[in-house]
Amino acid sequence: MRAVVQRVKEAKVEIDGEVVGKIGAGLLVLVGVGKDDTEKDVEYVTEKVLGLRIFEDDLGKMNLSIKDVGGEILAVSQFTLYGDCRKGRRPSFDGVAPPDVAERLYGLFVEEIRKRGVKVETGRFRTIMDVHIINSGPVTILLDSKKTF
Repeated sequence: MRAVVQRVKEAKVEIDGEVVGKIGAGLLVLVGVGKDDTEKDVEYVTEKVLGLRIFEDDLGKMNLSIKDVGGEILAVSQFTLYGDCRKGRRPSFDGVAPPDVAERLYGLFVEEIRKRGVKVETGRFRTIMDVHIINSGPVTILLDSKKTF
């Protein structure tokens, strides 16, 4: 499972001009599910997202997590995180999970965040979305459950 985590002042998702998810200060998390991903990958990414200390403390150091600051999360599925551009100019998406698996694991990710007491809004799976953000910092972190050490 891959995630692009961006610290934001605000973020929203629109579909055909309708706002379907909106948050204030917190994190935008773009989530991609790979074909070999399982619940274990969901758990890893969930814990990382909630534990990332990328918000500033009173001394201006990135030392606080989303839970510490009472922030919100906007989780948006994005299969293109698995686009492989090593050959040619058109990305290959052979590493992407089938839609039914991806939707289930993405939904589990969202549910796990909610269970841990963080407000989460979402986009809509398998839909063309417009994502609007004000990135704070900018701070952008890449997570990949398969690249653990």
